[in-house]
Amino acid sequence: MKEMKEIRAIVRPNRLPLLREALRGIPNFPGLTLTKAEGFTAPAAVGKRTVKEELTDYTPKVMVTVLANDAMVEEIRNTIIMICSTGQIGDGIVWPVPIATMHRIRNGSDMLAEE
Repeated sequence: MKEMKEIRAIVRPNRLPLLREALRGIPNFPGLTLTKAEGFTAPAAVGKRTVKEELTDYTPKVMVTVLANDAMVEEIRNTIIMICSTGQIGDGIVWPVPIATMHRIRNGSDMLAEE
C-alpha cells in the first residue's frame, strides 16, 4: 500500500508563477490544486492597530494543495519554502497532512492500494 500525504501551503499569489515552474521541474510531480483565500497575520507579529485596521486587514492569499507519495513530500515542501519566502511577515505556511484513504471518482478504486 502506498503512503501518501496532502501538502498544503498558503502563499502570496504573486509567487505562483515561480512556484509552478519550480514544482514542474520535480520529476514525476503529480500536479496541484489552487484555492483563493484571504488571511491576516497574528496580531502579536504586527504593531498596534486601530479597530478599523483590525477589521479590514485581510490580504489575498492562495492555498496550494498537492497529493504526493511520502517520498516526495520533503522535496515539494522545501521547494515551496524556497520559492515563496521573501523574508517578510505574511509569506505563508506549509504543512503535510496524512491521507488515510483516497478513491478515484471515475471508478471508486482505492488509489492507495494501486501500485
